[in-house]
Amino acid sequence: MEQTESELLALRREKLAALEKLGVAPFGAAFETSGDIAHAREKFADGASFRIAGRISAHRDMGKSHFVDLKDASGRMQIYLQAKELGAEAMEIFKLLDLGDFIGVEGTCFTTKTGEPTLKVHELELLAKSLRPLPEKWHGLQDIEARYRQRYLDLITNDQSRAVFAKRFVIVREIRRFLEDRGFVEVETPVLQSVAGGAAAEPFATHHKALGLDLYLRIAPELYLKRLLVGGFNKVFELNRNFRNEGISRKHNPEFTMLEAYWAYADFEKIADL
Repeated sequence: MEQTESELLALRREKLAALEKLGVAPFGAAFETSGDIAHAREKFADGASFRIAGRISAHRDMGKSHFVDLKDASGRMQIYLQAKELGAEAMEIFKLLDLGDFIGVEGTCFTTKTGEPTLKVHELELLAKSLRPLPEKWHGLQDIEARYRQRYLDLITNDQSRAVFAKRFVIVREIRRFLEDRGFVEVETPVLQSVAGGAAAEPFATHHKALGLDLYLRIAPELYLKRLLVGGFNKVFELNRNFRNEGISRKHNPEFTMLEAYWAYADFEKIADL
């Protein structure tokens, strides 16, 4: 019979207590790795040694030996654990682990009969015990609202979501590089403003207790950027968060990142040619 969520949570708490009884820190200290999992796979060679860390994403019990998938932000690697290699104490700790737990391992590389690059584990260390079960492996997180409101769960189960984060990082980095290479200076202007200016939008209002001022989360950085040109800067830009207290759709979110750039002595044609 399938266990309920409350039963799964209770079982994990029991395992947590058992680990503490064994003297194992369930939320351990640092673990020095030789690189991420992608590095280990790239440099993989039979007999080579690596120290890697990650989250347990799959477990195949073969009796006295175990195959485990270890996953980090860079990828996945299969590890192999054998009782006679690890010893009774380490295997007792391993039996108290669950999917979602973070571990660090050290071992040597070998290739299985099916051609899978695998790390034979000689040393195992618990880094963080997961007290809640992961979303079901094959179906993932099906509730769209839960995916948006609990993005960390979506990132655990959805490689495409993680890819979006990586692509966004590259895009933002390249925008900055592009403008910096053309002499623009990146600046930061106030997020809390006394006047909601620079755009026709409804602002979020707040109150500054120490100064006794009613303020607004900025709807645009335009006015402050232009003041910097008045102050003597020739080229400035800001790539930052803005806030507009309006509707929500796939095209508009009340909190969003926006780029604004200004160039003294330039007209529309010069800006358009950037």
